[in-house]
Amino acid sequence: MRIGIQASYSGDFKQTAAAIRDLEAAGLDVAMVAEVYTFDAVSQLGYLAAVTERVELMSGIFPIYSRTPALIAMTAAGLDFVSDGRFTLGLGASGPQVIEGWHGVPYDAPLQRTREIIEICRQVWRRERLEHAGPKYTVPLPADQGTGLGKPLKLINTPVRDRIPVLLAALGPKNVELAAEIAEKWEPIFFHPERADEVWGASLAAGRAKRDPALGDLDVVVGVPVAIGEDVDHLIEAVRPGIALYVGGMGAKGKNFYNDLARRYGYEAEAETIQDLYLAGRKDEAAAAVPADLVRATSLIGPESYVAERIAAFAAAGVTTINVQPMDDSRENRLRTVETMRRLAG
Repeated sequence: MRIGIQASYSGDFKQTAAAIRDLEAAGLDVAMVAEVYTFDAVSQLGYLAAVTERVELMSGIFPIYSRTPALIAMTAAGLDFVSDGRFTLGLGASGPQVIEGWHGVPYDAPLQRTREIIEICRQVWRRERLEHAGPKYTVPLPADQGTGLGKPLKLINTPVRDRIPVLLAALGPKNVELAAEIAEKWEPIFFHPERADEVWGASLAAGRAKRDPALGDLDVVVGVPVAIGEDVDHLIEAVRPGIALYVGGMGAKGKNFYNDLARRYGYEAEAETIQDLYLAGRKDEAAAAVPADLVRATSLIGPESYVAERIAAFAAAGVTTINVQPMDDSRENRLRTVETMRRLAG
């Protein structure tokens, strides 16, 4: 099992990069940079490429609506170049709050857009003349839609790799099926090892049945809050607000993917309560309503022996990369966490 980490949204990114460089020396395999309504991830990934040597760099994620398909492909090729072939393109639909509320573009047809974007990216990386006539993206535009001057072009530069790995963040049945079919990697959220097969097993099986063998096995990348020690149980409480934010606040009634996931896990009543409280502005009460067993199942908090058992449970459920979210409050403790995870994960 590989060990990764996700860079913090806030704080001094130069300090974060220095920490990731130290963690790389401690055995870190993957460094992921998110992009929501923060600083862009591209500049940060480029900075990381310059100060690291071995760790895989991953966008986690670029929203599919915020760049054209060709720009996504160009950006991925550029990051792969400056990192000497260490970049993975993480993509996802994000959600209406970010896409419509921040980017100001309609949130529509995420499945079709994702499929076409990946098809276009792979054409670009192979340096083929770009021709695409999908329902959502047509390249080049035909004369009756453009100036009539468009013609197929190919990437001027030669990429380091003609197939950069793609990660898809996905939760819904059809999205997960698509990830298992066309992506090298899949990233769920709030991964519950004991209930994952019930929720996603059929979708993964359907996608894998259509998967190109050239893609290899699907790498399952899961973010997990981590605190290892004999006196860390109180940190369970620090996990609750994050779950409450997503389950309660990331979308309206009936339009919250994370709330839907909690319901599919079997927490229908709890998910409704969390959302009602959160949307009413009672965030502390919403956090308190997050079920303790959901918190424990989706985190790694406890003595080393317990964490080792839970790592084994994640592995048995198909997880191949754990992105640790260290809950330690010092550089030394974060390093120790990664070193311990590296040892326990084997």
